[in-house]
Amino acid sequence: MAMELDSKPKKQGGFARRRSRPGPNMNVTPLVDVVLVLLIIFMAIMPLLTKQFWLHLPNPVERPDPEPADDSDKPIVVTVTQGGDIKINRDVIDKERFQGTLTRVLAAKQQRTVFFDAEDDAPFGAAVEAMDLARAGGATTIAVVTNPLTQR
Repeated sequence: MAMELDSKPKKQGGFARRRSRPGPNMNVTPLVDVVLVLLIIFMAIMPLLTKQFWLHLPNPVERPDPEPADDSDKPIVVTVTQGGDIKINRDVIDKERFQGTLTRVLAAKQQRTVFFDAEDDAPFGAAVEAMDLARAGGATTIAVVTNPLTQR
């Protein structure tokens, strides 16, 4: 009987027996899970970021109020009262005559800016109607007053 010296692995049961070494195996499943969760979070947050409204207000500075020199320097203020009445610079005006009166006041002052103020308990519909009438009366800019006006 001759002995074979062969470098090939011996077959046992029809299969070649090999020595297997453990190799590096990277599991990317947790990485994919984290990336998908972050993608979903950003997709949910992005529409909310575009709907923000930024308002930059100046810092309040305490200054003495200067007295206006004459009546032509005073701004045109449209006010809506609690009862739904409309005023132009403290003069109560009927809704039917408001548009024509405001047109004449704007022409006399040679300006197109109107300051709008409403009392705290004024009806919302009356306030919107007054702003619409002011726009129809020739006001190109309607500035909403955020601080209460001083009574002079």
